[in-house]
This record gives sequence, C-alpha cells and structure tokens, in this order.
Amino acid sequence: MRYTSLFTAAVAAFTTTTAAVSVSGSAEGFAKGVTGGGDATAVYPSSTDELVSYLGDDEARVIVLSKTFDFTGTEGTTTGTGCAPWGTGSACQQAINSNDWCTNYQPDAQTVDVKYDNAGTLGITVASDKTILGEGSKGIIKGKGLRIVSGASNIIIQNIAVTDINPQYVWGGDGITLNDCDLVWIDHVTTERIGRQHIVLGTEKDNRVTISNSFINGESDYSATCDGYHYWGIYLDGNNDLVTLKGNYIYHTSGRSPKVQGNTVLHAVNNYWHDNSGHAFEIGEGGYVLAEGNVFQDITAPVEDPVDGQLFTSPDASSNAQCSSYLGRDCEINGFGNSGTFNQADTSLLSKFKGQNIASADAYSKVASSVTSNAGQGHL
Repeated sequence: MRYTSLFTAAVAAFTTTTAAVSVSGSAEGFAKGVTGGGDATAVYPSSTDELVSYLGDDEARVIVLSKTFDFTGTEGTTTGTGCAPWGTGSACQQAINSNDWCTNYQPDAQTVDVKYDNAGTLGITVASDKTILGEGSKGIIKGKGLRIVSGASNIIIQNIAVTDINPQYVWGGDGITLNDCDLVWIDHVTTERIGRQHIVLGTEKDNRVTISNSFINGESDYSATCDGYHYWGIYLDGNNDLVTLKGNYIYHTSGRSPKVQGNTVLHAVNNYWHDNSGHAFEIGEGGYVLAEGNVFQDITAPVEDPVDGQLFTSPDASSNAQCSSYLGRDCEINGFGNSGTFNQADTSLLSKFKGQNIASADAYSKVASSVTSNAGQGHL
C-alpha cells in the first residue's frame, strides 16, 4: 500500500507540474495555428535579468512565470518638464514630453514637473517562437510591458498580468506592443494601471493576431478624463492587420477601447464592454470592424461619431444572414443594457473575411456571465 501511495503521489505531482507548463486551449480566429515555444522544455526565470534574456534570445522557449517580476527602479528614474493637458487635479493624468509631444501638440497646456520610472517607457523585447505562461495567479510583470516587434512571429502570451507602468503619465509606457509581427495570441492576460495603451498595434504590419479572454481593467487613480476611467485602452493602427478580439472583458474605460484605423480588419466577437464614461469604439479611416455577439453594459457611446472607416454591427436577422457567404454562418446580434446606440451595416467589409480563420460566436445572452467568470489571469 505504501508503494502504491508513493507512486500515486508522484504521478499527481508530475501531472500538476505538466499542467502548469501547458498552454490551455488553442487560438481561435486570425492567429489560429500559433504554437509559440511548442514542446520546448519549460524554463522558470528567477530574476528580471533572466526573464529579459529568455524572452529575447533566439531559442524556442516555454517561459513560465511563477512570481512577480518587478522592474520598478531597475533602470532608474527621470525628472523633467512635462505638461498637464487635462488639468492639474489629483485624478488627472499628466504627460511626459516624449518626442516633444507636449511642445508640438499641447503648446497651451500648463507645464509641470514629472518624475517617472525609466523601465516602463519601453517594453521587454519578445523574440520569435516563445510561449509565456503564468502559473496560477502568480505570473506578474510589474513596471514594464512586453514588446513584439521587428519581424517576431509565433508567440503565445497566456495567463499573466502586466501592471503598474507609470500610470500617472501619458507616454509612461504601454502594456503590450505589437509592430511588424505575425501569429501572436494574447490570452487570459490582465492589464491594469498602465500609463498609455493597454495593448497597441503599431503602424507596421501585424499580420495575424488574436486577443482573447483577457481583462482590460481601466480602473486607475489617474486618467486623461480625470474621472478614474482610463482613456487609452486598445489602439489598432494597422497596415493590413488581421485582429480577432474575442471573449474579453473591457472595463471602466472612457475611450479608445479599441481605436481602429490605418488598415486594420477587426473581428470583435463575444466581448463584454462594461462601465464606460465616454466611448468604446473609435473607428478612423482604414478601420474595418465586424462586431457581433457582444454586450455593451453602461456604455455611454458604443462608438464615437463620426465613423470614418467601415462598421458592421450585426443589427438584425436580415443583415446578419449576409455574413453566411463570408464567415460560413450568420452573424450574432449584439446586446445592450443602459447604453447608447450601435447600428450600422456596411456589408461591403464582409468580403475581407472570406477565406480567413473565423472565430465562432455565441449568442450575446451568454456573454456577460461567461466573460466575467473566465477573462483575465487566473481563470484558465
């Protein structure tokens, strides 16, 4: 009996360890097929330096985060002159004069002294063929974001939190930056207390991206709207970008959640927008947005006027049946509670989805409870 018990315990321990280093599920939508570090032996960084090394090297890796990696203070601080475009109240974000932004774009704003942490202003470089996994609710990167650029591809980020990046300052840093990359899956990630964008896709091509089951938490002591609702949520400024946004909880924001422009095709499906004091979508020229099966609860304006790009809001059964020729199924209507209107049907954009990997869609009635119980770190 003792040998059997020991064997059973050993098997259980092995199973637990294996589960901690295995990707849960697989990417839907445009990033379908991403493998990240594949079956590479998992590594457990023990310091910020080791984490940076693993993320940026040339090897395929599965990198497991089992603690908080706090970059605050690791690169020193800078004191300088910034500006206060939205006022000097204690809840108002101020701005770092990054690349003369204050000088060029806010010449009439009051100047203020700023002191910020240098580590936050530029994220950690993530090279190709990487899987970044959090263990339980332990995997946290604090004070610095992640940066997937310069041709990097085949990357999975799952079950981590990115937090506390100079939240009082615009231009203090972004949570996750993509620019000139391909096949990236961001899943069950929590971002909170970020200075600028929680997730940003730059002007170079980000070919196939899926952002799923993540928690964009806009609650902050500082905001550009001076009300504790973060303005800079998700910014998709593409060049032939294909982005799937599915099952995410986008909470307590006041704008740009997301902003879509450049040349970006966005499939927004089964997301839950909750408690927004301004607008959710902002669609500029070159933004092509298909929104279906989402829920908008307490959202002042689901989309900001005017819409300069194209938008299909899946408004009714007749319009939604036209999705079948391009998605292989009808689109799902969106749900609203104490929210503004969201009613536009630019059917011409549907052709951009023909032949692509398309995420499935549930009825909006299932979304609020499903998303709030499943989105973000620790909810695999």
